Amino acid sequence: MKRDDGSDSGCEELRADAERNRQLLLQAAREDFADQGLDASSKEIARRAGVGIATLYRRFPTRQDLLVATFGPKLAAYTEAIDRALKDPDPWRGFCDYLTAITGMQQGDRGFRDILTQAFPNSRELRAQRDRVYHGVAELIERAKATGRLREDFVPEDVPLLLMANAGVVAATAEHAPESSDRLVGYLLQAFASAAASDLPPPATPQRMYRALTRHQPG
Repeated sequence: MKRDDGSDSGCEELRADAERNRQLLLQAAREDFADQGLDASSKEIARRAGVGIATLYRRFPTRQDLLVATFGPKLAAYTEAIDRALKDPDPWRGFCDYLTAITGMQQGDRGFRDILTQAFPNSRELRAQRDRVYHGVAELIERAKATGRLREDFVPEDVPLLLMANAGVVAATAEHAPESSDRLVGYLLQAFASAAASDLPPPATPQRMYRALTRHQPG
């Protein structure tokens, strides 16, 4: 149906309905993933959004499409955290603030906690973010070591190790003792300082750690 100004009101209504459904699905996905992690059911997400499963697949044809749309803003914040850390004139403070920030992102959202302890969803844009974060973390580590305050044997692969450890603590204590995560991170930051350094077992290679991170890659 054409309006007086010549526009097609029917098409506009369809576009508005499509966008409304997309936003309902994203809100439902954020809630379900936060509660249940990345194993949340697509059918349950559609039910929570009040739409049919066919509508979900029209808006998000693959699971990866849904994950990227749902977690894109948080992954952008994850990337921004390393940018802020690299701008800090005190690299050791930037290092500590960065680890505090990203472990804080694990709290209150089981799905994002899963994302941070697995490989990022497999999209070109998010692979670029992942690579940017990895290289930024490696640079931040070297800067912090140059101050003499970060232990010399700390490597980039220790960051996902920290995230995996914190994810377990968050999951176990979230309901009754959520402050436990902050305490763990505080302990570990002290252990990362050069003043606390003593011999450690060798770290996993980057290749072995990557395989660990992709152990349950969402399909």
